This record gives sequence, C-alpha cells and structure tokens, in this order.
Amino acid sequence: MKSVIPIANRSHLLSPAVRIAGLPLGLFLMIAAVTTEARADDWPGWMGAGRDGVYSESGIIDAIPPGGLKAKWRHPIAGGYAGPAVADGRVFVFDYQRSAGEAVNSPNSRANLQGVERLIALDAETGEELWKHQYDCPYSISYPAGPRCTPTVDGDHVYILGSEGDLHCLNVANGDLVWARSFKKDFGAEVPIWGFASHPLIIGDLLYTMVGGDGQGIVAFDKNTGDVRWKALDTNAGYCPPTLIEAGGTRQLIAFHPNGITSLNPTNGEVFWTVDLAPMYEMSIARPMVDGDLMYASGIGSESVMLRLSSDQPAAEELWRGERDEALYSSNATPMFVDGILYGSDCHQGSLIAVDAKDGSRIWQSFRPTAPDATERQKKVGVKHGTAFVTRLGQSDRYLVFGQTGDLMIATLDETGFHEHGRFHAVDATGEAFGNDVVWTHPAYANRTAYIRNDKEIAAFDLSK
Repeated sequence: MKSVIPIANRSHLLSPAVRIAGLPLGLFLMIAAVTTEARADDWPGWMGAGRDGVYSESGIIDAIPPGGLKAKWRHPIAGGYAGPAVADGRVFVFDYQRSAGEAVNSPNSRANLQGVERLIALDAETGEELWKHQYDCPYSISYPAGPRCTPTVDGDHVYILGSEGDLHCLNVANGDLVWARSFKKDFGAEVPIWGFASHPLIIGDLLYTMVGGDGQGIVAFDKNTGDVRWKALDTNAGYCPPTLIEAGGTRQLIAFHPNGITSLNPTNGEVFWTVDLAPMYEMSIARPMVDGDLMYASGIGSESVMLRLSSDQPAAEELWRGERDEALYSSNATPMFVDGILYGSDCHQGSLIAVDAKDGSRIWQSFRPTAPDATERQKKVGVKHGTAFVTRLGQSDRYLVFGQTGDLMIATLDETGFHEHGRFHAVDATGEAFGNDVVWTHPAYANRTAYIRNDKEIAAFDLSK
C-alpha cells in the first residue's frame, strides 16, 4: 500500500542545484554559499551518521527554555521500538499495526499477534506522508510492540529489518521494493525471543547484520542485490548491531554476540580475535564503545569487560571485568564513552551512571534522566531497566538526553555530575516494562530538529537557536 506525493508539491526535497537552475551565475553562487553554510545534518540510521551517538549540527540551543520546545508537527503511527531515520528531507519511521492478538509483555513467553510491519516516509518539514510500504507479519515474540531496528538510509535505498527477520531494501523516492530476504525462510534462522534487533550496517557495497545459526551468526549481504557475500560465526543472533572500527592499522568489524565480542575482517569474515562475554538470556544488546585505544562492552547480568586495542595489529588485551554494583551494565541503550568516562543507564540500578574507565568505579549516579519521580526506596533498591538515550552535542560536554518517561533534556555530563539545562515532556510513555510506563526509542536529530516517537505518534521539535 503506497501513496506518493507529486514532485510538484515536494520542491524542497530537490537538491539546491535543481531548484535554482536557470538563475544568473552570481545569484546562483550566492545562494549556493548560503545553502552550504546552513546545511543541515542527516540522521540516516541508528545512532546517527557516524553510528556513534554524536550530533554535530551547528546552531543548536544550549538549554531547553522553560516553555519547552516548539512542536513543528505530529503524525499518527503505530507501535515499535525502532527509532526514526532522517535523510534528504525525508523521515522514515518503522512500526507495527496490530490486527489481532493480545500484546502481553512477558520475559518468559512469546505473544502471538497478527498485523503488518510498515515503513512510513514523511516530509521532514511538514510531517506529510509521502509513501508507505507494508507487509503481513505475524508476530511470535516477547515485548511485541513492533520493530526494533532503525531504518538505514544509503543513497537511493532504505533498508529495514523487521522483528521476525524480514530484511527489505526499498527505493527512498517511492517505497518500491528492490529486494527482500527472510532470515527464517532463507537461512532457517531462529527468531530470538525479543525479535531481531541488529540494526543493519552498510559499509561500501556490503550490508552487515546478525542472522544467527551455525556459521551464520553474522552475514554480509550485497546491498544492491541481497546476495550473500560471506557468513561467519557459530552463534545465535543476539540483539547487538555490528560496528566498524579502525585499530592496529586495520579496519575491524566488531560483532557482540551472545557468547562474546569478535573482531572480523569486514571483507571476508575472517576472525581476528575474540573475547568471551556472555550476558544473561543472550541479551548482548548495547554496542561496544571505543574511546581512544579502549573498548567497553557490557550486557544483562553483571557481565562487562574493558579492553585495550593493540596499536600495531588487530588484537585486544583484557584490562578488567566488572563486579556487581561496580562498572555499568547496559540494557537497551548504548552508553557514551568520552575522555575516560562511561555515561549510561544501568539495567540493575535504573539510573544514569558515570564510570571511571581505569577501574570500573562509579563516579556518580542520577535518577533525573530515567525516573525523576523515583521515591527514596526506589532509589535505594533501583528502578529495574530504567533507560535514557544519551546523544553528545558535537565534541562538547553537553548532551541531549531522552528518558523513558518521554522527557527530553539538555545536560552537561562530566566527572562532577549530571547538570540539567532544562527539560520538557515531548511524548507520552505509551509502553510498559516492569510495571512502569516507558518509551524505549532512540530519537533522531537532524535539520536542527528532534524527531521523537512513541507507539502512537512521531513528533518533530525545533532545536534551533
């Protein structure tokens, strides 16, 4: 089911060169210079253009004013944990429209639902729907609100990976299907109890994601055809997206799977090194983060490790492992790792915690981002899986922090603590987890705008000075 807005009504989606063709050369150069200076950044996939949680666009506010941020538009959608992607004047949001079944959140059993997964393309300036691609998708997963994976935009194509393992490549202009693969049908892969969640990574002509199974824990696809280029690792899929780093003079593809962290050659899947790390319930979720020559990975339970990456070869040395009530144990939000300090929400305590990379000692914690109304008893025993999504503003010490209550904050994070510079309630917490109302979706930041969704709507808020 698709509806496409005529090109005559989408002139702002055209490139500046197309829009000003025919103008005198002097005026053309003047407009081009202004356009280049004011160019807005895109957020083409999970955790932004660099997949590092850094938002570098200029002209952003330093604090949220007392009256909150102005809403540019709101658009109704259905359920899902997948964050939006923003590229070339379009916003892509991936959801699940349920038609039958009861969506019960149980950590021990799968809910069986009927419905469709949908990718909806919206005009980034107005929120007007441009097109929609949908397909029937019965669910048999736990926490079945909708898809987990943020769409990945690459040139003329946008890629989506659904909860049941449907990988689709679509045309960004009109939503036409280019190719599709089913992990269940094509690979015999077992659907993880919490659904497929490994946001596709595109480097060059290859698309990488976790599939799961003997010899196919991670698979590299040809991004243009969907053909398999290589497969590697005997492991279940887990939930963590692969990431590309450069260390030891070598490009390395990092896969955090249920049994450990493995570095592979991105061109052929050859294993460089592996470090054992086995989170409870196979919940390897948060991406291992790098700061200089250090890499930190953690998962459910008390599983974490700090590694030093070799400077002259693809290798890693273990420095320390976390102890209960020390270090940081990330669940569904990847921490930031900046200047020797980790900032992230802890799955046990449920607060935002700062951790010293030297030894894993905790520097401070704050419930302001995750549970601002927490009682003293809750602060003492913890708010289970309290979650906040942290995005760094360029190379500064200021961060956009989106808490599970639906509040967006700007704050300074450093060794002295969490220093809030305003907050406002952006969207309602329409989900549920451990008896709390939550919204567990990473926002997108682009065009000096915050794009934030829950299970009922996506909204755009002005971040410009």
